[in-house]
Amino acid sequence: MYLLDERHRGRFPVNRGDNYVFHAGAMGGHNIIIATLPAGQEYSTGSAAALASQVKKFFLNLWFRLLVGVAAGLPDLSRVPARDIRLGDVLIGLHVGESAGLVPYDLGKETEDGFQPLQLSRSLAITEPIVRAAIGSIKLEAPNNTEIFLPYYEKIRDCKHATGTFADPGQDNDILYLACDNRQEEVAEHPR
Repeated sequence: MYLLDERHRGRFPVNRGDNYVFHAGAMGGHNIIIATLPAGQEYSTGSAAALASQVKKFFLNLWFRLLVGVAAGLPDLSRVPARDIRLGDVLIGLHVGESAGLVPYDLGKETEDGFQPLQLSRSLAITEPIVRAAIGSIKLEAPNNTEIFLPYYEKIRDCKHATGTFADPGQDNDILYLACDNRQEEVAEHPR
């Protein structure tokens, strides 16, 4: 909600059987609808699908929908290049060839050979072409111009919410630990 340029006034009607509350606003000249899972509801692919279904039902003219979540932290430093995904990172799923960009977390298991999908026939929705085009544009600029994201961070950094602020705790506190067989932790990588 803090990243909206403007919050629209008013409320959407709620009827029996409607399980979500929607908020409207504008960002970058585009009208935005925001919804979230009810407090206390388990985060799962089923919950996300139910929410997405109601968004699609109520807002027939949406250009595209984005499902935004918080990364759980899935580092794989043995890959080249290393996949250094930490709690709170923002990820965008893109399919590459036969590999789906988003695979439901309950459709496979981690083995010695890496993640093995149980079914290859099911994946989550393909990322819209306009979103992939925007990602391509960001990728062109981001390696050389990380400053493009700073205005967005500056806008929310000191905003207060229920659990504090959005302030960066500092790179010295962003240490990645690997769990070892002997139940000891070892530093896998120093702050990024």
